[in-house]
Amino acid sequence: MKICVAQTLAEKGNIKANIKNHLVWIERALSRGADLIVFPELSLTGYEPGLARDLATDSGDTRLGAFQDISDRGQITIGCGLPITTPLGTMIGMVIFQPHGPPRVYGKQLLHLDELPYFVPGGEQLLLSVRGKKVAPAICFESLQPEHAARAMGLGGEIYLASVAKSHHGIAKAVEHFPHIAKKYGVPVLMANGIGPCDGFLCGGQSAVWNAQGKLLGQQERDREGILIVDTRTDQVMGK
Repeated sequence: MKICVAQTLAEKGNIKANIKNHLVWIERALSRGADLIVFPELSLTGYEPGLARDLATDSGDTRLGAFQDISDRGQITIGCGLPITTPLGTMIGMVIFQPHGPPRVYGKQLLHLDELPYFVPGGEQLLLSVRGKKVAPAICFESLQPEHAARAMGLGGEIYLASVAKSHHGIAKAVEHFPHIAKKYGVPVLMANGIGPCDGFLCGGQSAVWNAQGKLLGQQERDREGILIVDTRTDQVMGK
């Protein structure tokens, strides 16, 4: 299976512009045979907690229809970050589009203290079936909490997929943590981070992929958009 992590620059609060940019990178991933692509945390709005309530929507938002269309056409699974409206409040969500099926939503289960005034936690772990493999999504803060990976792998996860919005300091913690997760559970770990301003800090880029032995296979630069695609059968990495 070929999995792509996209490192993108979000235009603050501009869902329409960010959708357009996402589609560019999805097409590039498709041209290289990707089966799955994931974007950074809240990639369609930017990581802006103070704006999230006003920007929140649901998976049936007609603006998202282009993702289902390209998923159906290209037989690709797509994970985009978006604040999601729930009966209990706004959730940090990943909306997932799979070929010829309804969109699904994974909600961030473990929130940082700074997020609690703005968001409510998601309810349960989601596992995606892609090319016969079970992929476990994780969103930023929770991906650095050992209990999250333990739960996801305990449910049968075979690939750990982290969608994050991390500063340079946060990335340093992530690149130390994720190889241990890979080696402990014997699974590939992939991380998609953004670049540029968000919520008063700069996202640090450096999106990366590690194989099941914890070896770093590829990593993006700190300040450029781009994609990394890993073939999980061969550990070959393409693109930058």
